Amino acid sequence: MAAVHGRRTAERSAGNAARCRRSSAAPSWPVALPALLWAGAAAVIALWWTDTGSVIGAAGWLTGAGRIAGLLCGYACAVLVGLMARVPVLEVRIGSDRVARWHAMAGRYTVCLLVAHVVLILAGYAAQDHASLVHETVTVVLDYPEMLKATAGGALLCAVGVASARAVRRRTGYEFWYYLHLLTYAAVFLAFFHQLALGEDFAGKPAATAAWYALYLGVAALVGWYRILVPVRLNLRHRLRVESVHREAPGVYSVVVRGRRLDELGVRPGQFFRWRFLGAGLGWTSTPYSLSAPPHGDLLRITVKALGGHSAAVPLLRPGTRVWAEGPYGSLTADRRTAHRSLLIAGGVGITPLRALFETLPGDVTLLYRARTAEDLALGGELEAIARRRGATVRYALNGADGARPALTAGALRAAFPGLAGHDIYLCGPQGFAEDVYAQLRAAGVPDRRIHHESFEL
Repeated sequence: MAAVHGRRTAERSAGNAARCRRSSAAPSWPVALPALLWAGAAAVIALWWTDTGSVIGAAGWLTGAGRIAGLLCGYACAVLVGLMARVPVLEVRIGSDRVARWHAMAGRYTVCLLVAHVVLILAGYAAQDHASLVHETVTVVLDYPEMLKATAGGALLCAVGVASARAVRRRTGYEFWYYLHLLTYAAVFLAFFHQLALGEDFAGKPAATAAWYALYLGVAALVGWYRILVPVRLNLRHRLRVESVHREAPGVYSVVVRGRRLDELGVRPGQFFRWRFLGAGLGWTSTPYSLSAPPHGDLLRITVKALGGHSAAVPLLRPGTRVWAEGPYGSLTADRRTAHRSLLIAGGVGITPLRALFETLPGDVTLLYRARTAEDLALGGELEAIARRRGATVRYALNGADGARPALTAGALRAAFPGLAGHDIYLCGPQGFAEDVYAQLRAAGVPDRRIHHESFEL
């Protein structure tokens, strides 16, 4: 493999907070949860079906389609918020990145169903009343119960959807997107009551109404517990503060955080927290960073590379700065291991969780670290010590003297790592790197179930 070198001790490596993660998980959860959600959607359609007689004329078809879209939109709103609740069984067993993708997909469905519901219902009502679409819109918004609040909620939801579109997201800061995203809660709350006040499928049907309340109250309970109460308890109990900040390499810094009774957190190597540093102007932003070492007594450590406004301000932190953390999250842990031999492949910022796994993962472990130049490597001394202690192998891939990138192709990977298909592969790095290496691993014959990878782009 061109420009890839290895020995039984670590050469040099860079640590960086992994802000991106995409994880494989035990197959049951990724299959069972979508099946359960689709079953719920089928039950919603069944509610409309059992309550609907003959559909007559264009007005009836338009109104009926609008009712279906509205019911599904209401159900999708509950799913959308539930996926934002950071329920540990989802965040850890399925993976935060996969849950985030499902949340994004649910958001697109929700906005599309909302638009369809509004257009179809108004068109159906206008056809039924033989009125113009504008006149019918004004009448519905101003005269129907709960519609002013529902209109405000719908507008908020559409605004969040537009801001979350990829083309818009690239042009806005994370903080703006994050706080606008929180308006989803207000949008769902404002729109909820018109569903029961105007929904024909709930009129005179206490069982259906009770089920709808149970759905929404259950989701609200998840959000209240896991987004508010659990983090408050964690931070009051463990009292996290910055212990020290150390420069590891150009633009790369480690932050050591001290707390009380950290053994009770149950954190695993490879996992991450969402960190909010209450100093250096960072208190408004919560950012995920992986632990760059296993927990040690009352200390936790992250290693951060300056890639944006938040990470660039990390070196300004001072000892004693209070820290607000949420977690642990992520499924890139030893629980995913299925074979005796493991290959850890890190690219740039992805070294952080893999450095922690390199120290603790059982079995025969090899680390392959990809960086542009030797100057981009950090934490080398730690990797050397770990490799010597456990007799592990570290290989690294640097650009050539002419800037040429090493070829991490399927053939090169098979040649460098005999029996590659029998390894568990832990992969973390920038999204493009992770996608390219994943494709090459699959081409090299590595089963998907053996590739455990995380790539969560904010």
